[in-house]
This record gives sequence, C-alpha cells and structure tokens, in this order.
Amino acid sequence: MRLCIIMIEVETKVRKWGNSLATIIPNDVVEKANLKEGNTIKMFLSLKKVNLKQEFGSLKNWKKPTEKIMKEIDEGW
Repeated sequence: MRLCIIMIEVETKVRKWGNSLATIIPNDVVEKANLKEGNTIKMFLSLKKVNLKQEFGSLKNWKKPTEKIMKEIDEGW
C-alpha cells in the first residue's frame, strides 16, 4: 500500500446538518486531492488566529546580554 500525503489549506464554514455539524469540501479541493465518496481524510483544524504580539507582549525593550541571562539561569533566578 502506497501512502501519499496531500496538504491543502482551505477555509470553510461549519454548518448545522441534522443534529451534527458539517463542512463542505470545495470542488476545486476535491479535484486536486482526487477525493471520492468513501475516502478517509484527516483534518487539522485551526480554530483561532492568534496575534503572538498581543498574547505574549513585545520584547523591544529587552536589552539583557546573553551572558547575563545565562548567569541568571545558572543561579536559578
């Protein structure tokens, strides 16, 4: 059995389908990945776009030399 991994990024909306939620795979993605009914796929979900600067702050005023940082680590802060 030959394993072929195809990674395609697509943005789509989640919609109500009966008692479940579903999403539509756009036709151009179906064609690129040569998907057929019954194929098994693996999905990776990105639920939130993270602004790293906002989450972790800025380091623009951090001017400690590397040697000082290493010394603080060795001393256990």
